[in-house]
Amino acid sequence: MYRTMLSGMVTLGAGIMILASCSGTQQKQSERKGLDASLVNNPHSANGTKNEGLPTMDFVDTAFDFGRLHEGEASSHAFHFTNHGTAPLLIANAAGTCGCTIPDYPHEPIAPGKSGVITVKFNSAGKVGSQHKSVNIFTNSNKGKHVLNITAEVLEGDNFFNQK
Repeated sequence: MYRTMLSGMVTLGAGIMILASCSGTQQKQSERKGLDASLVNNPHSANGTKNEGLPTMDFVDTAFDFGRLHEGEASSHAFHFTNHGTAPLLIANAAGTCGCTIPDYPHEPIAPGKSGVITVKFNSAGKVGSQHKSVNIFTNSNKGKHVLNITAEVLEGDNFFNQK
């Protein structure tokens, strides 16, 4: 009899806790006021209409092959882009996937209709063989993240002059 009574009290207590927690959650959800959708910078809104007023980052090319390089040789390439959008383009960050790949990018806004350059320097020290590196660019453009790719065949020491 004691066990039956204890089991009933535990069941009753658990039921009260469940009901109390459910009603509290509903009350909290009804008190929430959600964020204004205009705070989200998304080229396509939730209702399917296209948002206007965003910058673009249109590159002439997004890949470059340095060809054959001598190990230890550093080389660079300039990637040209234009903002064809209707708002200033801001580059928040640009980073290589390896310490041997260093991007240099504009830190000022690029006005609509204006162009800019991102120069990517590749240092082949210690990088013998086929190399493929990327640079990730984070912007406020309609695409958000852009990727530049570089490749090279790095030849070791004497092999460089024998294989050209």
